Amino acid sequence: MAYAVGNNGRIRTNISAENAYNSLDISNKDISLRQLRLSTGKRINNAADDVSGYITSRSLQARNQSLKSAANIVSDGLNLTNIIMDSLDNVDTLVCNIKESTATASSGSLGTDEKVALAKAAYRMVQQVQTIVDSAVFGGAQLLGGEYNADMLIGFDVKNTCLTIGIDMRKNNTDFNIESNNFDLNSMSTDCFAGVTGLKLTEMDNVSATDLGIFSKDKISLTLTSLADALNNVNKVASCIGGVNNRLESQNSLLDSQIINYNAAISRLEDADVAQEQLALIKSQFLQSASLTSLTQANQNPSQYLQLIQG
Repeated sequence: MAYAVGNNGRIRTNISAENAYNSLDISNKDISLRQLRLSTGKRINNAADDVSGYITSRSLQARNQSLKSAANIVSDGLNLTNIIMDSLDNVDTLVCNIKESTATASSGSLGTDEKVALAKAAYRMVQQVQTIVDSAVFGGAQLLGGEYNADMLIGFDVKNTCLTIGIDMRKNNTDFNIESNNFDLNSMSTDCFAGVTGLKLTEMDNVSATDLGIFSKDKISLTLTSLADALNNVNKVASCIGGVNNRLESQNSLLDSQIINYNAAISRLEDADVAQEQLALIKSQFLQSASLTSLTQANQNPSQYLQLIQG
């Protein structure tokens, strides 16, 4: 706190000048502070600016970074489930076409050549199923080739944050009404398709005029039933993945909202109020100008007293 000092008719000390200089120094520091805040846009540029606010701000930033990482993982999960659902949708369409060809071949009005032609056409669709299985890849792993398992850290804490996305088509799964059957879409390498043991779709290529195989009169009914079961199982897997996708979408929306809220909280703590800082800057600039004027006048006082001792 500055005090005005009277009776200062002295030449060795100049208290008035020192007071003016001190005020000038304070104004200069405040101007520097306001200019720093305006140039950086931040009210807190270091821990000294606001000790408690600095701690809170850094804590919120760390939490926000974790949320952003979780959001990226959720996005990866959404990409993964979208690939699976799209692939299974294509498989569903192809299996429907295969089943339609098989149902047409079951007609007694068709000759052997027509049935063979339908089987060969169905086999081309079987090959496309295999192409879909081979191309459904994410992160270097095949999603529909038999086994896939991935843990998604969809939160930022240690509780209730890990979502396991698993497509294990080789183990028993009561959810799909498969008791002892294997669940494998890889039709080209096994004798099992979509949870139906004994349904080897590559047999479509073995249908000939001399041996109708799975299109023969005594087997085609079982083939149709197996295809219907396989189609149902494929749809059940797609439905399960759809549920996971819905949860990921919900989590993605939640994380986006939380990130925005944390950004707002950090902004309220750290960001400078430009209008307020500008007003304070102008005030300090006026004080700086007044201090310079006062310092100039105070520095002239000793010279006036020197006249008393001139002789």
